[in-house]
Amino acid sequence: MAMEAHDIEALIREAFPEAKITITDLAGDGNHWAAEVVDESFRGKNRVQQQRAVYASLKGKMDGANGELHALALTTKAPD
Repeated sequence: MAMEAHDIEALIREAFPEAKITITDLAGDGNHWAAEVVDESFRGKNRVQQQRAVYASLKGKMDGANGELHALALTTKAPD
């Protein structure tokens, strides 16, 4: 089952309540998404640490063949 943009954002927002989050459906199929997450908590962390934190917020929704979220292109950064 595909996930909706608001569901993806809600999961990320639980972990990053002050973040600027932009979710984009890349293919129009509800299965291929891009997310940009801009949050102060990323300051001083490398890109891998930032992205691991966001993937952890998805609570297993991307895990394995039965995951609800098929693909997520992720961009993370601290605010300018």
